[in-house]
Amino acid sequence: MKTNDERLDQLFELLRKLEYIDAKDIPNIDLYMDQVTTFMESHLGAMKRYDEDKILTKTMINNYAKNNLLPSPVKKKYTQEHMILLVFIYYFKNLLNFNDIETILSSITENHFGEEQLPLVDVYTEVFTLEHQQMINLMRDVKQKFRAAGKTFQQVEDERSKEELQLFAFICELAFDVYLKKRMIEQLCDELRAENPDPKKK
Repeated sequence: MKTNDERLDQLFELLRKLEYIDAKDIPNIDLYMDQVTTFMESHLGAMKRYDEDKILTKTMINNYAKNNLLPSPVKKKYTQEHMILLVFIYYFKNLLNFNDIETILSSITENHFGEEQLPLVDVYTEVFTLEHQQMINLMRDVKQKFRAAGKTFQQVEDERSKEELQLFAFICELAFDVYLKKRMIEQLCDELRAENPDPKKK
C-alpha cells in the first residue's frame, strides 16, 4: 500500500502533466466536427481520468449549441473562436450546470465572439496567463492541506489506521475547498442573472 507521502508525490506529478492549450496552437482555420473532436482529444487527453473517457463528442458539442453555450457553426465548420469557447466549456462542465455556464459565457460570446475590438483569442490568452502562477499557488495550498491533515489523529496508535484517517482528512479538506469555490461561482452566476435577466426567459 502506498504511503500518504507517495500519494502526494503522485498528485503533484499529475498536476505537472496538466497543461492548457496555448492560443497559438488553436488552428486559425475553420474545422469540421471530426477535426474539432480530434484536436481536443489530442490536446486535452492528459486531463482524462480514464483512457476510455472522451474529451468531447459530437453529441456534447451539439448539446452545447442547443443550450446556447456555443454559437452555431457556419456551414458545419467551427472557427478558432468556437474552439476557444469549447475549451472554456470543457473546464466549466465538470463543475457547473449548463445554466451557469451560459451565464458566465454569454457576455464573453456577445462582446468578443467575431469582434475586432479585443477578440476572443485575446481574452483567452489573457485569462490563461494566470495559469502558471495558479498552478504554483495550488501546489503550495495542497501541500499545506496535506501537512495539516498529517497532524490529525495523533492519538491513533496503529500506524496504518492513522495514515488512512489522515488521508481521509486530506480528502475532506480538498473537497471542502472545491465545495466553497463552487458555491462562490454559483453566487456570482446568480448575481449576474439578476443583473442581466434574459428577456427570452421572462
